[in-house]
Amino acid sequence: MPIAYFVVRATVADPAKRKAFDAWYQKEHLPDATKAFGIKKARRFWSASDPAQHLAMYEFADQAALERGTGADTMKPLIAEFDRCWPGVTRTREVLVLAEEFGG
Repeated sequence: MPIAYFVVRATVADPAKRKAFDAWYQKEHLPDATKAFGIKKARRFWSASDPAQHLAMYEFADQAALERGTGADTMKPLIAEFDRCWPGVTRTREVLVLAEEFGG
């Protein structure tokens, strides 16, 4: 089974809030989500094309593991905490399944 990724894109429209959002995500949310999902690897990105866009990518062994790890019981408290800390920051979620890996 190919590796699967759970991707969360957040739009932090106010430039004055990005530094605080970045610190919160690094110190609190990313570790909490990684632990809740039961995974070992996650990555975060700020878009160079659109500085308001923040992406978090959580890596799962396969799609079945992703579905188990991101069930409603796991997601509800994470979503509630995000909404409490960052009202007005919109998010989208996407599931990606690795189709091919090339090179070293």
